[in-house]
Parts: sequence; structure tokens; C-alpha cells
Amino acid sequence: MTARLARILCSIAAVAMTAACTNYYEIPIETPIRPKLDVSAFQRVLVAGFISGGTEDVDGNLETTRLLRSQLRTKSEMRVIDTDVLPLMDVASETRATSENAQPNEAQGTAPGVIKEDADLEPYEHVFADVEYWKRIGEEYQQPLIVTGTVMFAPQARSGIVQRDQEVYDSFGRRRVVPVRTYMERKGFVLKPRFIFIDGRTGTVLHSENFREEILYNANQTSPALSSYFELMDRLIPSFLSTLSSQKIKGTRVLLQ
Repeated sequence: MTARLARILCSIAAVAMTAACTNYYEIPIETPIRPKLDVSAFQRVLVAGFISGGTEDVDGNLETTRLLRSQLRTKSEMRVIDTDVLPLMDVASETRATSENAQPNEAQGTAPGVIKEDADLEPYEHVFADVEYWKRIGEEYQQPLIVTGTVMFAPQARSGIVQRDQEVYDSFGRRRVVPVRTYMERKGFVLKPRFIFIDGRTGTVLHSENFREEILYNANQTSPALSSYFELMDRLIPSFLSTLSSQKIKGTRVLLQ
């Protein structure tokens, strides 16, 4: 029995010595992700503009166009075209009037002047399928890749049971954190962009993708709409860029020596 105990103690000591002599190294690695869309045929990219709505506190068309152009200048090999944002709501209303053989003011009665909900976008979305229109835009800007779509950025409110951490102290003054479920009213914003990629050579849609992000705050907390918009867009930008160009995910690996 004594010999067996001695062997066990020796084994434990050997393991402890091995662990003590082991060095751990964290090696940074980058994993490439292939783009969803092959844009090798394009030398230029035109972020044309968006049909937007939800709130009047943020111009989703102008802000999204500016932000995407800025990101593409630094993270894309294509040349970004600087030009005025296209008035897509007006274009959509005009093309609807022409297709229905009606006066412009009659056609506008079927489309809301202010977009508040997702359903309000539908009367305008036919503009993205207007091949001749986008082909003309492509010819004007030397046949670039065209980025357009819709942007809904709207306030929202939600109430319900949420879990949060709360500090408690026992009779000896020792602190610990326990989860507590409480009813809470929260408010914030939801961002729902739809990015559409159009071939400026043919006017046809190459790819489209929908995204959704939301942010909620305590009901008594005030956050400017514009800052919330940029916070939500920061979450979406990597996914947008991965559509056009290869991206790298950074991480680490642990090596033992």
C-alpha cells in the first residue's frame, strides 16, 4: 500500500513539474472570408442613394450614402464615385405615373409622401427593377457597380421581464452578484437596411441582402437618434463589406512549449 501511494505521489509531482515548465503562447491569426459577390469586373462603385424612412430625426438616405462611401474608400479596391445622391423616391413616383398612364399627382396618391412603416416602402420598390433606368445611370458613370436599396430607421418601445445583475451583501459585508428578473420599459431604435447591388453595365440586380439591428435603452435614458443610427450601422458595416471584398477575422491560438 505504501509503495502504491508513493507511485501516485510521484506521478502527481511529475505532472506538476511538467505543468510548471510549460510555456503558453498566444499567436494572433487571421482567417480570410471570401466575398459573397464577385466584383472583379468593376473598377468603380457608385453608392447611388436609398429610399428611406422611419423617422425624420435622421436622413437615412443621405447618412447611409455618406457612410458607405467613406467605408468603401478605405476598404475597397474600387474607386468610389462622388456625386449627388439620387432622388429615388421621385424617380419611383415618376416611373409609376408613366407605367399607369396617369398624371404624376394621381400616381402619387398611391404612394405615401412620408415613409413610416415597412409597408410604405412597397410602392417605391419597383424602381430597383427598372433595368433601363439603372443602365442609363451606369452609362453616365462609366458602368460601375451600383449600390442602392432601402433603409428603415425607426424608434421603438418594448416592455417585459429582463434579467440584470445586482450587487448584494451578506451580514458579514461580503459582496456577491446575483441575477434579478424585473419588469422594465425600454425604448430605442431599430435599423433595417436592404442593400441592393446592380450591374451598371446591364442595369440588372446582381445581389440583395437584408439586415436588422436594434438597440434598446432604459425608458428614462435619452439617446440622440443620430448616435444610435451610427452605433447600429457599425454592427452592419462588416457584413456589408464582406459582400464586396474578402475580409479577415482576427483571433488567437494558444501554443504550448
